[in-house]
Amino acid sequence: MIKTTGISFIYFFILCLSTLSAQQKNAHSFKVLPLGVKGGLDESNLSAYMIAPEGSDNYICADAGTVRHGIDVALAGKALNGNADEVLKAQIKGYLISHAHLDHVAGLIMNSPEDSKKNIYALPSVAAVLKDKYFTWKAWANFTNEGDLPHLDKYTYVYLKDQEKIALAGTEMQVTALPLSHGPSYESTAFLISHGNSSLLYLGDTGADRIEKSDDLQQLWAYIAPLIKKQQLKAIFIETSFFDKQPEKLLFGHLTPQLLMEEMGKLAELSGLDALKKVPIVITHMKSFGETAPELAAELNKDNVSGFKLVFPVQGKFLLF
Repeated sequence: MIKTTGISFIYFFILCLSTLSAQQKNAHSFKVLPLGVKGGLDESNLSAYMIAPEGSDNYICADAGTVRHGIDVALAGKALNGNADEVLKAQIKGYLISHAHLDHVAGLIMNSPEDSKKNIYALPSVAAVLKDKYFTWKAWANFTNEGDLPHLDKYTYVYLKDQEKIALAGTEMQVTALPLSHGPSYESTAFLISHGNSSLLYLGDTGADRIEKSDDLQQLWAYIAPLIKKQQLKAIFIETSFFDKQPEKLLFGHLTPQLLMEEMGKLAELSGLDALKKVPIVITHMKSFGETAPELAAELNKDNVSGFKLVFPVQGKFLLF
C-alpha cells in the first residue's frame, strides 16, 4: 500500500511539473492595445500602441498618431473599462515617440490640453522637432518643459541614448532605444521594451539598409538576436507601408513585403531561422485602405516563403505576447 502510494505521488508530482511547464510556456508577458495601426490618410487610425506587462494597467504608448479615438474604439469594444479621460490621464504613463512625423504625434499634440503630467521619451533629434516645430506657441501651446516660453510643464522630455536602458516612469518596464533610418538624414527609433526577462521590439518607420545606405537595421538585428535565441523576445512590431510594385526611389524610408522579408532573412542569419519563426512579427503602418488593405496583407503572406508568424493588428483589439 505504501509502495503504491509512493508511485502515485511520483506520477502526481510529474503531472504537476508538466502542467506548470505548459502554463509557463503559454503564459503571456505583454499585452498591447493598438490605438491606431495605419500609416497616412486615415487620421482616425494612425500608429499608436499601448503596451503594458500582462497583469498591469500601467501602459506606455509607443507613438501617438491616434490616441483619443483609439481609446474610444477600445472602450466601445469592451477592451478597456472606465472612460476615455481615465485611460488617457491615468493608464497611459508616458509616450515613446519614434519620430516626429504627424502621423505618429498628432494624437499626442491634440490631446495635450486634457492630458496629465507625464514623460515624452525620444532621441534628441526627435524631441528637437517636437520642441522647435509643434510645441511653439505658434503651432500649438507649449505643454512641455523646454522651448518657447512660457513652459506649461505638463510633459517632460526624457532624452534617450543609443543602447542605454532606462526605466519608464510609472510602469514596471524599461526601454532601450536604437536609431533607425527613415529616409536620408532623418532619424527614427526602435524601442526594445523590457519587463523581467522578456522583451518586445517596436520599430518606428524605417527603410531597408540596402535602400537607406545604412547599417542601422543590421546593428539592431545583431543587438536583438541573442534575445531571440533565448526565446526572450516576445514580438517584433515592424512597418510594411507599400506594395512591392512601389519604385525604390519613391519609398521615402519605408518597407515593402519583399524588403521586409529581406531584412528578416538577415535577422534569421544571426538568430537562427527556427528561433525567429517562433517570434510573432506584427505588421504596422500599412498604407492601404478599403479593397487594397487585404491585397497588401495577401502580398505579405505570398512573399513570406520562410513561414514567419505574421500578425495584422486591429484598432482596439488586444494582442497578447
